[in-house]
This record gives sequence, structure tokens and C-alpha cells, in this order.
Amino acid sequence: MKQCMRYLVSGRVQGVFFRVSARSEAMRRGITGHAINLSDGRVEVLACGEPDALEAMKIWLEHGPPGGRVDRVESHPVSADIPDSFSVG
Repeated sequence: MKQCMRYLVSGRVQGVFFRVSARSEAMRRGITGHAINLSDGRVEVLACGEPDALEAMKIWLEHGPPGGRVDRVESHPVSADIPDSFSVG
């Protein structure tokens, strides 16, 4: 059963292709949602998919793409309409 998680990623995650890389990883795992920069320097990732895919996505987010540095990932389950695609904002 699909569910949605909100991940807040802290570190050097803006300006290092983090959002685009997160979208590629999400699409590879059949996850929909979004990755957006927040004004406080974090990236918010809304990920909706199967529980195993969400766990794999969280593990990827804890490392991020080359060039980035992840210091912390907070995760919270959310009730959301499941989007049809994965967008970057």
C-alpha cells in the first residue's frame, strides 16, 4: 500500500544537483512527489510510494549525490494526495 513521507534534508544540499538527483532516484524506485529548496537551506522531499521504496529513498537521501554533504535527514509520515509524478521546484 502506497504511503507518503516528508524528508527534510540538512547539510550542503542546495546548488549541488541534489533535487535533480533525488528526482532521478525517486523515478528509478517508482516514487512520486517533489524535491524543493527551503529558505533555511534545507531540501524538502515529499516521497510517495511503497514502503520498501521509501526506505531505500531515505537511505539514498542520507548520502545524497556526489558534491553534496548530508548532515541530517528528518522523516515524518504525511497524509497527502499521491501525486502522479515527481517534480523539482
